[in-house]
Amino acid sequence: MSQISLTFPDGNSRDYDAGVTAAQVAESIAPSLAKRAISASLDGKHIDLAWPITASGAIAIHTLKDEEQALELIRHDFAHVMARAVQEIWPDVKVTIGPVRDHGWFYDFDRAEPFTPEDLGQIEAKMKQIINAREPVRTEVWDRARAVAHYEAANEPFKVELIDRIPEGEDLRMYWHGDWQDLCRGPHLQNTGQLPADAFKLTHIAGAYWLGDATRPMLQRIYGVAFRNKDDLKAHLHMLEEAAKRDHRKLGREMDLFHMQEEAPGQIFWHPNGWNIYTTLQDYMRRKQRADGYVEVNTPQVVSRKLWEESGHWENYQENMFIVEVDEDHARTKTINALKPMNCPCHVQIFNHGLKSYRDLPLRMAEFGSCNRYEPSGALHGIMRVRGFTQDDAHIFCTEDQIEAETKKFIEFLAGIYADLGFTGWRIKLSTRPEKRIGSDESWDRVEAALGNACQAAGYDFTIFPGEGAFYGPKLEFVLTDAIGRDWQCGTLQVDPNLPERLDAEYVGQDGHKHRPIMLHRAVLGSFERFIGILIENSAGKLPFWLAPRQVVVASIVSDADDYVHEVVSALQAAGIRAEADTRNEKINYKVREHSVAKVPAILAIGMKEVESRSVSMRRLDQQGSRTLSLDEVIAQLADEATAPDLR
Repeated sequence: MSQISLTFPDGNSRDYDAGVTAAQVAESIAPSLAKRAISASLDGKHIDLAWPITASGAIAIHTLKDEEQALELIRHDFAHVMARAVQEIWPDVKVTIGPVRDHGWFYDFDRAEPFTPEDLGQIEAKMKQIINAREPVRTEVWDRARAVAHYEAANEPFKVELIDRIPEGEDLRMYWHGDWQDLCRGPHLQNTGQLPADAFKLTHIAGAYWLGDATRPMLQRIYGVAFRNKDDLKAHLHMLEEAAKRDHRKLGREMDLFHMQEEAPGQIFWHPNGWNIYTTLQDYMRRKQRADGYVEVNTPQVVSRKLWEESGHWENYQENMFIVEVDEDHARTKTINALKPMNCPCHVQIFNHGLKSYRDLPLRMAEFGSCNRYEPSGALHGIMRVRGFTQDDAHIFCTEDQIEAETKKFIEFLAGIYADLGFTGWRIKLSTRPEKRIGSDESWDRVEAALGNACQAAGYDFTIFPGEGAFYGPKLEFVLTDAIGRDWQCGTLQVDPNLPERLDAEYVGQDGHKHRPIMLHRAVLGSFERFIGILIENSAGKLPFWLAPRQVVVASIVSDADDYVHEVVSALQAAGIRAEADTRNEKINYKVREHSVAKVPAILAIGMKEVESRSVSMRRLDQQGSRTLSLDEVIAQLADEATAPDLR
């Protein structure tokens, strides 16, 4: 039998007979490792312990301590165990697919009757029975004809269709969890008892079209979450509870910020309170950009198909664009335009207008650009995922030699803004060259090094994501972590030599010849709409005072105090504070509760005692009791808090 050589993470190698399994490799190292082993990686590919290894390579044996691999297996096995439980309870249910996703999995089922929330408890109980049985998990590779015949006999048409979609020559791997069988690439655990029975929960049910196609059958999708231990599950469920409390859609109603309706899907109706947040944030960003050397521009909403063809968007992005047909002067042929889904091609048009010199570079061009992109209705989510949005978009036209300095400058700019907005926990991802790309390896080496050097010069570490860059250049992504531990990718910086080439952008260099600029696409917030949603959820609606849409409510305790209430409101407004009066004939406790639910940061209560002393009784959101202060003291304190960070 031929021999293969396997190299371990410590650099040592051992020879084995070809066809050895990872389980046997683990046993050869130590029986204790074999007992703890759950899977292996061979040349970076995650594999099952039972798969034969036929070629030399680098191997690593995984245990439950290896979080990434352990969670993948746990969640994948839970998907199978859940599907088995469903079919044991309801044998007529047909199964489809059950992929791993963030924090858990889902599985789609075809069942005549709808699942109910009460069914989830019954399924969980059956799953625990299967886990406690500690039944073995085994795998075989079948030929296509045998697999099709098996599923046709079992009346599982979705599995037959999946087999038809698998490329010829690719293994069809079958897995058994006990007596229950499924088509799956694997890998899986070695027995059902390796699943942590106290570390999973089925969370909800939703509808889903087969393979995401609205013309195909509507299936029922059951979602679950799973972790390595019950403490991690408990922490995640607590996070979900917090997320529900912080849901920007719920808070948007309570704070009267915005609404959405079916007559304008994916578009936002901003109410006065919400628009206060929007314009305050935009004014802040405008000042910051001007101070950092940006020029602000504005470009058309409707742009001819011709430009989108030249930029490449018509070929590669058309399905996400809203097409606008115009009957120009009642001509027989309509002119085809599109609402812009992004601003970059229009910015190149401004760059191209007039001769540019190397002395003009770097040119930092910013726009609060309103864009429209088609998103499927099922993907829309409050103001976080919409069809109409405005980006804090900018493009830096520069030379290749300026990339590093401009990237460092941008990282420092972004860091200051995130700090002002209350985000100190964020990290940088560097996405590098994909397999299919343009440009020489030498050019990619220089540009990737420039981005990495810029991060280090700005004082930030970064994580490399190999192969995740665009075909024309690498990029940086800036990922925020909010108050309850969720990640949000907001800021970006993308190196692009491609669009200036396609749209014929040029500048005159020191040598007197024409050269192509490099274009750096960059954003800090991303879209205002989504970022405001993130701000609302991060703060649970208790926005920083300078961003709060309603900063102060001055409430009367008795009607005889109404005149002084209006005097206080006028004085606060004159100091630049968003203040309003509440002189309704309601008890003060009712008013305080109502405005607290609406997340008003400061409530000033005024009765006759305050009128006589020309003072106010101030209650702060989430603080017990109140303080009596002079009107001048309150104005000075709140005017300072109402000042944006860049103006202090």
